[in-house]
Amino acid sequence: MQIKDSTFLITGGSSGIGKAAARMLIEKGGKVAITASGKDRLEKTAKEINAFPIHADVAKPEDIKKTYETFLKEFGKLDCLINNAGIAGGGEVEKLKWEDFEKVYSVNVFGAAIMSQKAAELFKKQKYGNIINIASTAGVKGYAGGSVYASSKFALRGLTMCWQAELRKYNVRVMCINPSEVRTSFGGRKTEEVSNRLRGEEIAHSIVSSLEMDDRGFIPEFMVWATNPF
Repeated sequence: MQIKDSTFLITGGSSGIGKAAARMLIEKGGKVAITASGKDRLEKTAKEINAFPIHADVAKPEDIKKTYETFLKEFGKLDCLINNAGIAGGGEVEKLKWEDFEKVYSVNVFGAAIMSQKAAELFKKQKYGNIINIASTAGVKGYAGGSVYASSKFALRGLTMCWQAELRKYNVRVMCINPSEVRTSFGGRKTEEVSNRLRGEEIAHSIVSSLEMDDRGFIPEFMVWATNPF
């Protein structure tokens, strides 16, 4: 696709991967809206990178409805949805509670699914569109204590595959990107403690590169590893 003058909706866009992707797409001439549940950071980031802010929580169906109403009023059409919003959570299996799964799945799985539901409706009508799901290498191989987070990313990868099967005949590309550990405050890690790990910029580069492929082809799924995170 051509990035210039195309429209993009990025969830979880006020920091990390979402912010880096928004910045890169804007620098290439894209028209970008970012969403986040934290209003102050959202507005600060939007002003910094010249994105359009939509204060919304993907875990709330009413906010998803508001997101699309606001986005379409501003831009008129959607070319690409990037499901980036995500939260961490977990613990040893015998200590887990129902609420642990519900909290993480409401964002990482349910939020992405309902955001994509509306995007799919739009894309099927216009016979064109792109969905990028930001999953994780944790969704490829589980780890001790990862029952909640890893399984949510396994679920997101599964959703990606289902949507690929459903939407390809409408010229809709659905892609999944699985980063390894990214240098961010996500999960409570401090950036100075993990400076050799991936930055949002590496994942943003992957997003933009995959989108820029001619529309006749797409990369269904790929992983981005830090070269030496140890």
